[in-house]
Amino acid sequence: MTFSIVGRSPERTALGVAVASKFLAAGAYVPAAAADAGALATQAHVNLELRTRGIELLRAGVGATELLTRFFADDPQRDQRQAGVVDRGGAAATFTGERAQPWAGGRTGEGPEGSFAAQGNLLAGPEVVDAMVDRWLATAGEPSLARRLVACLAAGQDAGGDPHGKQAAAVLVVSAGAGYGGLGDVLVDLRSDDSPEPIGELARMLDLHDLYFGSTPDGELLDYDDVLVVELRERLAVTGYATGDVRRDLYDWMGRENFEERWHDGRLDPVVLGHLRATTGNH
Repeated sequence: MTFSIVGRSPERTALGVAVASKFLAAGAYVPAAAADAGALATQAHVNLELRTRGIELLRAGVGATELLTRFFADDPQRDQRQAGVVDRGGAAATFTGERAQPWAGGRTGEGPEGSFAAQGNLLAGPEVVDAMVDRWLATAGEPSLARRLVACLAAGQDAGGDPHGKQAAAVLVVSAGAGYGGLGDVLVDLRSDDSPEPIGELARMLDLHDLYFGSTPDGELLDYDDVLVVELRERLAVTGYATGDVRRDLYDWMGRENFEERWHDGRLDPVVLGHLRATTGNH
């Protein structure tokens, strides 16, 4: 019914979880992560307390393996549970109860490609988890942990996924200070709660997330030379911003278009210029 992968980036700056399931809004129940603790997935017969108490224990320094041992020791329904954890130190662990519906199981790894815990239940077979692991290992050079995790879900789905069907998927990634405005740790938090192609929906939303919240290297930012200023003035006027102060008009337009995270004092992000050009056409 559900397959997931929990991972830490090779450079140890980000932690995340991605999940796909034939279960409505699985992203509301399965993943949890905190930049100062770790990341985890709870599934099969979900124990929601793992999302709260588990993060608290990780934050207190309890390691991944000890967490699952300690947590499920007192759980009378542990035989029906499944979970995967990567702690902030990079240790990974997975747990599958004896009564989790087959095929059910998981794999873990800790290496230069980053740590991971991949698991699933009610799957077509072990090849689903194996495909996720293979994709994880093959995508170590991908700078976006969110894209890497979603790629692992796609690989698992291509390998058979849940033979009962598709419904929901989600990806959650945290990194210290990398959230909106630099005021939080949640870098990506996207869900497709009820869709015939939920993993594809996640990929589509990740494209939008990159558009609005991605960053362009400083060396690629554009100077406001005379030619660019003239073009901006003309195009911004088409959008209704024509106070005569080009920088102010641009700033206001970017706010309206949700590009405030791509604003730079003194230079222009070419992604923003591209969107302005696409919006205003041949001007």
